Amino acid sequence: MSQRSPLKWLLPLAMLWGAMPLGAQDATERSNWFNDPFFQIAAQAPRCPVPLGPYLTAAEQRAEAHYRAERGTSCWLAGRCARSNAYAYDQDIARALQTRVGELKPVTGSSLWVTVQRRIVFIEGCVPDRRRVAALQAWAKGVPDVDQVLVNVSTRPKAPAPYRMLRSP
Repeated sequence: MSQRSPLKWLLPLAMLWGAMPLGAQDATERSNWFNDPFFQIAAQAPRCPVPLGPYLTAAEQRAEAHYRAERGTSCWLAGRCARSNAYAYDQDIARALQTRVGELKPVTGSSLWVTVQRRIVFIEGCVPDRRRVAALQAWAKGVPDVDQVLVNVSTRPKAPAPYRMLRSP
């Protein structure tokens, strides 16, 4: 009787075991897979829901990976970016925004978060009135290499948030 090598059954078992954490991961568990900048710039509206920001499930991350590569390089291919990928600007833009928070017009009564992705600045949260939107746009647009600023805020704390939420307040 010939003796079977334990590697014949150990290798497939090890491959299956190594794949289990992804399959067994909680489908709702989210992570900032791409390390996109996400930070709070004002915290004075306590009932304001935290935006989802760059947090994705593992399935969303896998679906997004191809599109990020494509969108990131299209900026360079079109001659709109000096760097080979639009996402390569995001950390620098985030640092510049954080440095400029003190220059932001009064944010009294606001809770605001910033996400930076592909030279686009997303500002989400709650403000006491819509007049703050223009000031937020001008503040973020004043940072070098910012391509676009999208402000998505609520003025009614009890109304549903106009953005996807990470968690409820």
